[in-house]
Amino acid sequence: MKLKESQTYLNLARAYAGECQARTRYEFIEYGARYNGYKNIADIIDEIIYQEFNHARMFYTFIQKSEEKQIDNIEVSAGFPFREKWDLQENLRLASLDEEKESGIYDEFAKTAETEGFPEIAQLFLDVKAVEEYHRQIFLELYTQMKDKTLYKKDNPVTWICADCGYMATSEEAWDECPLCKAKQGSIKLILKAKMLNTKIEKCN
Repeated sequence: MKLKESQTYLNLARAYAGECQARTRYEFIEYGARYNGYKNIADIIDEIIYQEFNHARMFYTFIQKSEEKQIDNIEVSAGFPFREKWDLQENLRLASLDEEKESGIYDEFAKTAETEGFPEIAQLFLDVKAVEEYHRQIFLELYTQMKDKTLYKKDNPVTWICADCGYMATSEEAWDECPLCKAKQGSIKLILKAKMLNTKIEKCN
């Protein structure tokens, strides 16, 4: 089966569109975090934004590798979330739900690609799915810590680190202002438990 005649071809286009929209939604969240003084949250989300960009790039690359010399248009129909408002805490929760749904979609896309005889694309969907699950964990943990007011306060002493100057101190509660460089609390590196799942990663050019 030729790629351009397959459902996988359309799924690649849907995945590309989804990643582009996710990237933009997360830019809204990153902006909200930085605007509200949560510099380190913004930096964490900024990394996710760049990863979503690269997911889109990889899907786009496979589309461009199809048998067509010139792709003027691909007709795709899909639903995308428009739930986020200008509320940082709620948007973190919604982003975790979006990532969970996306992981399920990529699982189905991988099965279709395998059935249609595109194992490399199937592996790409599975690899991206694993990263999206990691993103889900990060968004959910940021939301939970913000809701429970544990971003900068823990039950036991931990080591807090200023991302701006590297100053470190061990205590249950972080400083409001860095004793060394005077950076605000939002510059403190956050303590997250999210872990990347073990997955076989194939090189994608």
